Amino acid sequence: MGEGEEVVEGRAMDISLKDLSKKLDEFAKARDWEKHHSPRNLLLAMVGEVGELSEIFQWRGEVVRGLPNWEESDKEHLGEELSDVLLYLIRLADICGIDLGDAAAKKIVKNAVKYPPKVF
Repeated sequence: MGEGEEVVEGRAMDISLKDLSKKLDEFAKARDWEKHHSPRNLLLAMVGEVGELSEIFQWRGEVVRGLPNWEESDKEHLGEELSDVLLYLIRLADICGIDLGDAAAKKIVKNAVKYPPKVF
């Protein structure tokens, strides 16, 4: 467990991007997969996972926020595919030397300036 990580009902809570990055690095090293983790390969793997994520929504039409009409097994599958995309994104950022948390925070600020709130 990473510092600041809390377990609630068997779930990891408040895990940082840096913690996930470290776990992914350790996972790849333990399997000697680092040689395969080029930016190109990671990007293509992530795109494949986005395709799998898209399949979940493909024939459902519009979906209500919170997915109240979904089976728990469908929500679990969705969580797995979202996680696959997230983990590949974190690994790609790490391999490219990008601090994803910092980049995302800066992008939010940039977007706030670019798209100011509407004043009524």
